[in-house]
Amino acid sequence: MTYTVPTLDDIAQPALATRLQHLLDNKTKPLGSLGRLEALAQRIGLILGSEAPVLQSPQLVVYAGDHGLAARGVSAYPSDVTWQMVENFLAGGAAVSVLARQHGMGLTVVDCGVRHDFAPRPGLVIHKVAPGTADALEAPAMTAAQCDTALANGAALVKTLPGNALLLGEMGIGNTSAASLLLARLAGLAVVDCTGAGTGLDAEAVQRKIGILRQVLARHSDATDPLAALAAFGGFEIATMVGSVLQAAQERRVIVVDGFIASSAVLVASALQPAVLQRCVFAHRSGERGHALMLAHLKAEPLLDLGLRLGEGSGAALAWPLLASACAILREMASFEAAGVSRSDETAPV
Repeated sequence: MTYTVPTLDDIAQPALATRLQHLLDNKTKPLGSLGRLEALAQRIGLILGSEAPVLQSPQLVVYAGDHGLAARGVSAYPSDVTWQMVENFLAGGAAVSVLARQHGMGLTVVDCGVRHDFAPRPGLVIHKVAPGTADALEAPAMTAAQCDTALANGAALVKTLPGNALLLGEMGIGNTSAASLLLARLAGLAVVDCTGAGTGLDAEAVQRKIGILRQVLARHSDATDPLAALAAFGGFEIATMVGSVLQAAQERRVIVVDGFIASSAVLVASALQPAVLQRCVFAHRSGERGHALMLAHLKAEPLLDLGLRLGEGSGAALAWPLLASACAILREMASFEAAGVSRSDETAPV
């Protein structure tokens, strides 16, 4: 399976942006009084190319994979938790399962490379590249061919999904290490600044983790371009997510980015095609140490800051009502003229 990075159009659309701003400025409210909800409405309008955007059939996808580096003790949990949590997602018992149900979202779990064989069932897609990545301290986490397959799998998956919004989630013990490595390499940052507690390491264990990640970066010092770094550091779930992000961007879907690991996939995708970022809404700033640095590098302004560090797509699901509200404001809120409301000088657009 061969993957080709798609070419993305610039969707800046100054004329549409002006019309959207005019619509927002003429709603029955003081100018700019809905704050960042107005910027969100404009962003969604530009992504969907509409003055009256409608978000249809939102799809929350949880990408799951195991990491060879987890055997080095970089996580507070054993690797078996990856497959056990996949079962929990499918049984409807995880946080993201609850939130997807609450908001009426489609929930798909993708086995991108879990070290476990799952029984087929609704809601599960098998795109297993291999049963977990290699130990990145000994070899690249994945071969170039495996990385290519994962990217192609992610693109193929999005083509099967309905709707115009993709919400990103993930599960993989050890994947905060992969995200930290990608951030350090692609943003040129010190790994100590990119590395946090992940699933709950204590201070001493975090220092051990940083030491291991320094060794991994040195081991793969020549992996400097985005795809080489992705292959060197893994994981299969991140690479599959990168392929999905690029495909969703090409299809002009709204991409709702969850936390640190989902943002690392967007980091790689945007390094390949910067226009990816025009299609993204960043749901939240997580409690994971490197996430604020990653958001700053991407010049992204997240909607929420709740100290979340669960992953799964939980932050994306929690932010979703804000996107729905932004669209409803554009479509349904009356203008001063339509409502017969007098406009003060302060509310008049310049």
